[in-house]
Amino acid sequence: MNHLQLTYERGISTVTLDRPEVRNAFNDEVIAELTAVFVEIAKRDEVRCVVLAGNGPAFCAGADLNWMKRMATYTREDNLEDASAMARMLEVIWRCPKPTIARVHGDAYAGGTGLVAVCDMAVAADTANFCLSEVKLGLIPATISPYVIRAMGARAAHRYFLTAERFGAAEAHRIGFVHEVVAADALDARVAEIANALVQAGPEAVKACKKLLHDVAGHDITAGLVRRTVEGIADIRASDEGREGVQSFLGKRKPNWLLP
Repeated sequence: MNHLQLTYERGISTVTLDRPEVRNAFNDEVIAELTAVFVEIAKRDEVRCVVLAGNGPAFCAGADLNWMKRMATYTREDNLEDASAMARMLEVIWRCPKPTIARVHGDAYAGGTGLVAVCDMAVAADTANFCLSEVKLGLIPATISPYVIRAMGARAAHRYFLTAERFGAAEAHRIGFVHEVVAADALDARVAEIANALVQAGPEAVKACKKLLHDVAGHDITAGLVRRTVEGIADIRASDEGREGVQSFLGKRKPNWLLP
């Protein structure tokens, strides 16, 4: 990997954007690397949770300027291919069966906000700033929109998509875009605390719970949806992990999935 750093410790995999000289702006190479990494992480049983972070002064400043210069010469077909790669990266992270945490510091602009939005949880330093800047360039935040609108809500998206205003961590928290804001020097400790809590949960239950969230959130409560939830709890109760979890609780012992 040329543009990412990967570390692993006690069930926690940290994926760090490593282009500090361009404020972790992404291009087609970064998109390909992030896609490949998250596809691989999804397969690894030892990984219980993923932290997405950035080196240097910013989390992710959006699109790389040199990449944007190349895009200016693209045909519509070229742009379709390029946008499809971006959309696939976002979807792969969104559908990752492991819980994901965005560790946000500095600026998270344009596509960088998309990276925050596709993660299950987001913790921001109080000095972080956000901006959906696309309309200032005559563009629209199209590929990131399904995730950003889910994360901040349609009402807030109407404002920040259309005005391209910068907003800080406190506002991001107020509109629900990030879950928590902490002092910059406390960011790593808080992210680690949440990650360590996640690795205590049953890994198959976490995987099933993420699928449940995707199946239920934003969908009408229909007979079919209710039936799937009934089947979901029945399946997990009858699973080896479900039985172990209940038996360990009743027996007042630790479940067998805890890491040594």
